Amino acid sequence: MSGSECVGARVRGWRRWDGRMGSAPHPLGARFADRSDTLETQGHGNSRKDTHMRTSRLARSLAAMTLAIGGLTVATATVTATAPTAHADECYTWSRTLSNGTSGSDVSQLQIRVAGWAGYGVNMAIDGQYGGQTTTAVKNFQSAYGLAADGVAGPATFSKIYALQDPDCTPIHFSYAEASENCGRGLNGNGSVSLATARENLKRVMWRAEALRHRMGDHPLRVTSGFRDKACDAGVGGTGGGQHTYGTALDLVPADSGTTLCKIAQNARYAGMGGIFGPGYPGHSDHTHVDIRSGQTWSASQCGI
Repeated sequence: MSGSECVGARVRGWRRWDGRMGSAPHPLGARFADRSDTLETQGHGNSRKDTHMRTSRLARSLAAMTLAIGGLTVATATVTATAPTAHADECYTWSRTLSNGTSGSDVSQLQIRVAGWAGYGVNMAIDGQYGGQTTTAVKNFQSAYGLAADGVAGPATFSKIYALQDPDCTPIHFSYAEASENCGRGLNGNGSVSLATARENLKRVMWRAEALRHRMGDHPLRVTSGFRDKACDAGVGGTGGGQHTYGTALDLVPADSGTTLCKIAQNARYAGMGGIFGPGYPGHSDHTHVDIRSGQTWSASQCGI
């Protein structure tokens, strides 16, 4: 019922109850009901006074309805003001459009997420400078996800990134827990870098793995080893100070029948991976190792690499 309909109903009800329907309750309370009954039994001799009383009660009724409607308006505003925070705010939110020539920490955050799209053999620097490599990476990212590929990072590009990331800023298909099993010890500060640096490095290599996954048709990939502290790395046959101890490496295997170890190695060349070791390299017949070291060190002879 609208506000005007509600007021109308109250007015009509008041007129019906003004002594013409016996002892029915008065909408404005017993006090006014008693006075109304008295006026009606006096006949029409006091019609002016009766009219005045009717007008006064109607005005009070309208005022009460105005206050009630105002209260509903305030309540509605309160609900709107406490709406849940947008998903974008849970991790990182860009506040401006970025393009070639811009710089800043927001550019670095963008580079972390699109570095896996910079092209064949390109291990893009995360330096906060929006240059040619970043423009190419953004264009390729946009094209891969069906956006207008103009190389400018604006609302549409950021919305797609928001959809791809979890509240802790990792990509949705990879997690710190999966990438830091570490011989059962989890992510810790006993690697070759601090805990904070290892965590940041893992985030960066996972975003490139997300690009790799999407490039292969979004077939799921499983991480069999990510961060390893020095003791764990040595215990599984590593040097005790390799890429895993920095949090920069992942060992990957297919999680369905839609891809292979060789396909992972071959596509990793386009996903910003500086290190790639797969079938044909000693000790890598059951997984493909990828990492984000600078330069290129690739070996997977059975895969043509």
